[in-house]
Amino acid sequence: MPPHAEEHAGARIAHARKVRRLTQRELADLSHVSYSTLTKVEQGIMPASPSVIGAVARALSVPVTELTGQPYLEELRQDQFDALINPIREALNVYDLGPDPDVTPRPVEELEEHAERLCAMVRATNIKQVAADLPGLLHEATTTVHTNPVDRNWRLLASTYRTAYDVTTKLGFPDLCSVALDRMDWAAQRASDPLLGGMRQYLRALAYLRASDYKTGKRLIGLGMSALEQAETGRVLDVVTGQLHLGAAVLAGRDKDRDTAEAHLGEASRIAERTGPAEKVHWLSFGPTNVGVHRVSVLAELDLYPEAVHEAQRITTPDGWPASRLAHHHAEVARALMWTGRTDAAFRSLLKARKLAPQQTRYHPTVRETYAGLEAAKRRMPDTFSNYGAWLGV
Repeated sequence: MPPHAEEHAGARIAHARKVRRLTQRELADLSHVSYSTLTKVEQGIMPASPSVIGAVARALSVPVTELTGQPYLEELRQDQFDALINPIREALNVYDLGPDPDVTPRPVEELEEHAERLCAMVRATNIKQVAADLPGLLHEATTTVHTNPVDRNWRLLASTYRTAYDVTTKLGFPDLCSVALDRMDWAAQRASDPLLGGMRQYLRALAYLRASDYKTGKRLIGLGMSALEQAETGRVLDVVTGQLHLGAAVLAGRDKDRDTAEAHLGEASRIAERTGPAEKVHWLSFGPTNVGVHRVSVLAELDLYPEAVHEAQRITTPDGWPASRLAHHHAEVARALMWTGRTDAAFRSLLKARKLAPQQTRYHPTVRETYAGLEAAKRRMPDTFSNYGAWLGV
């Protein structure tokens, strides 16, 4: 995205509206977004919340990414990420070609260890290194499973596809995210692993959340719960079930259904009391802390920003909690603080997100929209605010 001030979601909404030859009043009626909100968003006076972007995208029949500007190609080139995307795409495309005669895989134990390292690196937000390592691992795992198609090898391949989903999601490539999820399903079915199947539906529901298709997202959560009925009881099942409830809570919050969101949060909280901290179980970051940060996220999705800020103040994250999840939390808190008028505190929260996870934060659409909202008050912001904008490329 070019570093021009007019490149914010509101400007993209205005452009897409004019292409459709709609007035602001007509788009407001179609999207069920208030006329006042829409005009302020288009002018850049008010940031576009995820729910507003989603409602407008549905009304205009355009992808959400058209309004958020993803992927941020200029920044990807600057950070030398662009050259890492196509090898991932190519590795995802050879899933059904059988063993590659030019690939000599390492022993499966080494491949499993490598896959676990990449999962840990994603949580540590070392996205660039993961993106560089992933294609080679995908090729090795694919050849391994075609040479010896046992459940263990299929689970390994499903794990690598899940990492491909993580990377492509964080870098803003929804098309590749969808391909990775399809490949994960293909491998999970052959592994006969209902836990992987349930996780895949959870991740797919999140993809539909980002696409603002809440109805389909909720249906996918239901399918995920159904898949888990075939799994063995125990802590791992509890963790995946709890994470599905958290995903359902955010979907309900974005859809402005507080009662349903609270019900799912309550169930996730009860499960977390049993599991305790379980951040490394399938690398879902589940546990009491994750329930707390999801409660903040849900309150923000419900536009209950003062309550979100209050809830965030009650959370104490343990040492070593996953940087990717904590940085995302700081971005959510920054948005809530901005809407309550606490601009200095909001910017400090953005700075925390950057310090924890610079590669992730730079490509996070919520960060960019929050920054756009703070820009209207930049006369009261510190000098470092402009430097942050230059880093984002806005």
